[in-house]
Amino acid sequence: MDQKGPVQDDDAQLAAMGHRPELKRQFSTWAMLGLAFAVLNVRDQNFPNIPSSQYLQLTDTVLDCSFSELVNQFNIWGQHECHLGAGGQYHWVAVISWPRWVPILSWITGWINVAGWVALVATNSLLSSQLIVGIISAMHPSYEPQRWQQFLIYIGLTLGAFVINAFMNSILPIIYRGAFTWSIGGFAIVCITVLACASPDFNSAYFVFAKFVNETGWPDGVAWLLGLLQGGLGVTAFDAVAHMIEEVPNPSIEGPKIMVSCVGIGTFTGCVFLIVLLFVAGDMNTVTTSAAGPLLQILIDATKNKAGAICLLMLPIVCLIMAILSVMTTSSRMIYAFARDGGLPASKFFATVHPTLQLPLNALVLTVVVVICFGCIFLGSSSAFNAIISASVVALDLSYGMPILVNCLQGRNTLPERRWKLPTAVGWICDIISLSYIALTTVLFVFPPSSTVTGSSMNYCIAAFAVIIIISVFQWIVDGRKNFTGPRIDLGVDGAEVIPAGHDHDYEK
Repeated sequence: MDQKGPVQDDDAQLAAMGHRPELKRQFSTWAMLGLAFAVLNVRDQNFPNIPSSQYLQLTDTVLDCSFSELVNQFNIWGQHECHLGAGGQYHWVAVISWPRWVPILSWITGWINVAGWVALVATNSLLSSQLIVGIISAMHPSYEPQRWQQFLIYIGLTLGAFVINAFMNSILPIIYRGAFTWSIGGFAIVCITVLACASPDFNSAYFVFAKFVNETGWPDGVAWLLGLLQGGLGVTAFDAVAHMIEEVPNPSIEGPKIMVSCVGIGTFTGCVFLIVLLFVAGDMNTVTTSAAGPLLQILIDATKNKAGAICLLMLPIVCLIMAILSVMTTSSRMIYAFARDGGLPASKFFATVHPTLQLPLNALVLTVVVVICFGCIFLGSSSAFNAIISASVVALDLSYGMPILVNCLQGRNTLPERRWKLPTAVGWICDIISLSYIALTTVLFVFPPSSTVTGSSMNYCIAAFAVIIIISVFQWIVDGRKNFTGPRIDLGVDGAEVIPAGHDHDYEK
């Protein structure tokens, strides 16, 4: 087979669903691994909540196994391979759900997933702006940061990511390959440097692995559970591969392989990085209250040199900026896929691919507009930061839980034969652990971070969800219940028969 054979075959399968192959399959395995790694793992470098993060990475590995099994499902239907495209979770729900429930379950899953990815773009921009403000505070101790100043940095980072996504699409694979190299290299440089500078003045193993510091006002058990939010942020969004799948050659093999590899590498590097930070951290009261931010303060304590610490901080800052790029790329593809199936208002407009730029420009613009709106909320409320983080983690986790739950309720018997398949017992264990974790954290992550609750310290994640629910319910009543039938699924090897998910085989186009 010539070099173009596999790509042509991938596009033929997509066309068999009734979708034109409009996106270029330009992301190699390494480029896609770089994108996924940037999305998933660099946020570990911004939170000192070590025990929770280690636990979450282990839980996330289990969740990822369940999820990867579903990723492979989109490539197999009956005896023939077929791509369900970039929709990810709402596609999979449609494949394995009961026919009468396909439209509503697919609709709910799609809206939750879109909301989660857009909120995640805002989260990465906020984290990056926070680190930059921390550098300014470290360099100028008398400086008192204002929210509007961080807001302007946030807007600048978001618009910069938009420009690169919109007008440098052809070099994004190169950027993401570089992001992977930068992340791994930065991890090694920071770890080696802080250990060498801090030696032999390390914290004890008891302090690192056993000591628990609780300043929230909640009981220790509740405080530990609430701390899962920060760990959860660092290990969520591994569905990026699924939403970029129409731009990856040979996705039935590469998709699950990239996802599992990314989580495995991230679990190792994240745990090592966080453990190293705790060994070299100084006084934790200083770390948690420093205007420079916890990470920069730990680097300052370890190196005993402010300029050197800031230079080291440049490594994770660049990682986070690359994460903004990759999350924005993925968010635009998710919006594009859901709009292509008629799930959003003005779906035809947002499902348009720009003929010259060869990307869903309108979906990308929508992402930026909503992210800026999130920033305006942050500008008006000091608690919006935590709410946006909570909303992104909860929404994405719920979107993961939907297909896993339906799969379990169907007895795990609805998935067709596939290359990536967990043994029966292991599959059930992974699914049950995944669903238990999602159920627990969905409740916990809407709790306020402190037991002393005021109007400004309240976690407004639940309010953000209410807005999403109101908009999606209104759109369902006005349009969705009459016109949305779920994603289309190819049931024929040559694309002769394309039907909405959940319908009988005698459906006529």
